[in-house]
Amino acid sequence: MKVSRMLDRKGYDVVTIGPRNSVAEAVKLLVEKDIGSAVVVDGETIRGILTERDILRLTDRDPSRLGELPVEEAMTSELIVANMDDTVEALMEVMTRNRVRHLPVLEEGRLRGLVSIGDVVNALRRNAEEENQHLRSYVQGTVR
Repeated sequence: MKVSRMLDRKGYDVVTIGPRNSVAEAVKLLVEKDIGSAVVVDGETIRGILTERDILRLTDRDPSRLGELPVEEAMTSELIVANMDDTVEALMEVMTRNRVRHLPVLEEGRLRGLVSIGDVVNALRRNAEEENQHLRSYVQGTVR
């Protein structure tokens, strides 16, 4: 399964935040949306991603700065991204190798979606279920 099909199923909405918003505002947004990351954008330009892990690191270093520190100082700016034509298996490899749980999806340099490790697991599960059903039908002689 390709990323484009995953996004067709889950949706293309991406929660974003500006680089000059405070980390405290970002935390509130993540909690409100019940998500683990927000893509940091400045207009149409993707600047980075702010994840739960970034917030935990900041909280460990200096929790008193959450309200004043801008997102751009806490975010991950070296982005690892996915493309619409990437396969689920490729995403799993990239996420595992780089120890990341969220990948912005780009198409022609523009933000098109976001996939999480949960999305990848669900897609792999769905693939296995579909294959299992096909094999059952084949063994039972109902597929021609």
